[in-house]
Amino acid sequence: MGLPVLITGESGSGKTYSIKNMDAEKVGIFAVEKSLLPFKNKGFKVAKNADYNKILSALKKPQLKAYVIDDSQYLMVNEFFDRAKDTGYQKYTDIGLHFRNLIHHINKNVPDDVIVYFLHHTEIDSNTGKTKAKTVGKMLDNYLTVEGCFNIVLQCVAEGKEHYFITQSDGSNTAKSPEEMFDLKIANDLNFVDNTIREYYGLEVKESEEN
Repeated sequence: MGLPVLITGESGSGKTYSIKNMDAEKVGIFAVEKSLLPFKNKGFKVAKNADYNKILSALKKPQLKAYVIDDSQYLMVNEFFDRAKDTGYQKYTDIGLHFRNLIHHINKNVPDDVIVYFLHHTEIDSNTGKTKAKTVGKMLDNYLTVEGCFNIVLQCVAEGKEHYFITQSDGSNTAKSPEEMFDLKIANDLNFVDNTIREYYGLEVKESEEN
């Protein structure tokens, strides 16, 4: 089974920038909403206007070991607006189901050594005050807890010019990761994250890190 990983953070916190050090030949980027990277593109393959069909089509027979779904919350948001005239609860059920089904496909049908990173905006939970993965409202939250679908959730934080990942919750967020996989605070570097995960689980290590 493949491995979905959730990267959360506010807009501008450095989620997309964390891709910069990855090997452009070994990662595919699905750009759901924005299509330009926040750094000079040195060969990264970016699929623009990505939707469920485009993502699932690529993941049925993955040619790469790592994929990034940038602004993954817009998979839900775009469907919500496409169905703005629909009334009742059914559209919320469908929106949650489609997002969950994508994660389940990765878990069940993608090869073991393929990791798919969901870069996802955050919001403040009005009930708990915690920072959580953004959805399209409380009706959807009744059906789907996004973080519950992932074993690894890293929160991207920006403090001045410093950007980093939090790997465990301090009670104010939903970050989590397996025991001893990461330090509590790590560099905002998805290449480091990818190789650490692969080493922890005994997956194939990328050649760029072996040399």
